[in-house]
Amino acid sequence: MTPGVPASPAIPGFDHVRLPGADGVEIAAAVGGSGSPVVLLHGFPQTHLMWRHVAVRLAAEHTVICPDLRGYGASGKPAAAGPGTYAKRAMAADVVALAAALGHDRFALAGHDRGALVAFRAGLDHPETITHLGILDVVPTLDMWNVLHGAAAAVGYHLFLMAQPPGLPETMIAASADAFFGSFLDAWAADPAAMPPEVRAAYLRASAAAVPSIVADYRASAGVDVEHDQADLDAGSQLAMPVTVIQQDWGAQLGYDAAAVWRAWAPDLDHRLTRAGHFMAEEAPDEVTAAFRDLLAR
Repeated sequence: MTPGVPASPAIPGFDHVRLPGADGVEIAAAVGGSGSPVVLLHGFPQTHLMWRHVAVRLAAEHTVICPDLRGYGASGKPAAAGPGTYAKRAMAADVVALAAALGHDRFALAGHDRGALVAFRAGLDHPETITHLGILDVVPTLDMWNVLHGAAAAVGYHLFLMAQPPGLPETMIAASADAFFGSFLDAWAADPAAMPPEVRAAYLRASAAAVPSIVADYRASAGVDVEHDQADLDAGSQLAMPVTVIQQDWGAQLGYDAAAVWRAWAPDLDHRLTRAGHFMAEEAPDEVTAAFRDLLAR
């Protein structure tokens, strides 16, 4: 270990694997516990490590699989050969392939932030595979762009930055990667103590090493992901499985009815609000775990 650099933390009691996802992309994952399978997908700017508290709790009753998404953490980071490389459809296919490689043809799936968008796409594309769906603190991509407008859109400036054509966003972010990614860890946390220095350092190291693929992920959400969501909306597609959504309680300042947005996609919906910040799996792991256990019992 380099002096002065914190050791890379890990989820206690979990093993680490690297297995093929879709299109031959290798997906790294932490796996632990035993019982019916639950897959947990991380958000931005994080890795599978964000589930370290919830995963250990759920592993008492379930086999828990925590991947790094394509383009993040220790997973493969293919060059974006086209808009589909980092489409949520491709990333959802990674998750299904990973679970199958571990022997699971059906599983419960939950995601936070970017991982929640992947989970949403998996629920629509693979309804025969996803038994239950948990979502933390997002609305679907199509709805996000529809509700993000006016001065309130300033909070999502990074969405617009990373939607720009290849070149400038990557150059700007790479020039100050720690400052860029660290700003979200600071701004979105209601309880900074929930993310100790060694965990924060791990997130920043992983993000700085993945600037092109992270930007490609966000760029896809301003293009091909919208097209896929719109096609499902036009076709009347809905999530067939029980769905639990947990979102921050912004009150009237949110400016739209998030529960109604989700109900249009998920007829079997349990929508909950939390006083925790955006990083709720780290700030309120007992609350999140309890919600997931309720979901899995439905």
